[in-house]
Amino acid sequence: MDGMTALTLRSEDRDAPFEDTIDAICGMAWERLDNDEVLQVAKAYYYFSIQFRENLDIACHLHPGDAKLAALREGECDTDNLSPWPGIAAPGEKMNHDEFMLRLLALQPTRDAEYLHGLGTSYLNRVRCVDERARACSIASYEDGGLSRVFAAMLRAQHWYGAGQRAFRHFLEQHILFDTDDAGGHGSLSRHLAPDASIAPLWSAFAQMLALAVPRLVQGPAAVATPRRSPAVAWPTPAVSA
Repeated sequence: MDGMTALTLRSEDRDAPFEDTIDAICGMAWERLDNDEVLQVAKAYYYFSIQFRENLDIACHLHPGDAKLAALREGECDTDNLSPWPGIAAPGEKMNHDEFMLRLLALQPTRDAEYLHGLGTSYLNRVRCVDERARACSIASYEDGGLSRVFAAMLRAQHWYGAGQRAFRHFLEQHILFDTDDAGGHGSLSRHLAPDASIAPLWSAFAQMLALAVPRLVQGPAAVATPRRSPAVAWPTPAVSA
């Protein structure tokens, strides 16, 4: 990936190396972020949300008769489950979730916006080279626990001042509810896809993008680190241009 060095992972369980990356993301220093950096994270996540939608489209294309995936798509695309929200969505307005992210980013300027755009574009170029089967089954790793853990970690940030920051917090909180709902939550609609080691590059690319978007996340020991297997991670050098 342009501007990104390799992310090295070591795990005793080589069948699920992406779990190490999730642990590492959750162990980032989210508490340290200032208000501007929260919006920078939102900008980086916007590009992740694009690839998420693309991966879900691929999954639905590969499994056209899958009722669970069809229901999941209804909860992520052309939906009003994030509406209403001031300045972004009117009552009952339907949109893709990445559109919600794009609109919240338009509410106020983002620091280093041009750099973050280059970083996000480079990230998308990388993930779009991954095998379609892997991209499809990655949905289960996102919806069935992975993203709800990452979102809970992001919510450890202390500063949410501003229209964009508050909308991003709403996005994160609602998605935790969507994914963990026992009655037909997004996790239960996707886990049959059974992710494997082939999806590890997708999680690694996400972790690298976050580390480069907000260097403070990986500078020094994190305030909270709760990995399940104590992964060894070599983060990219933030100073490298995207």
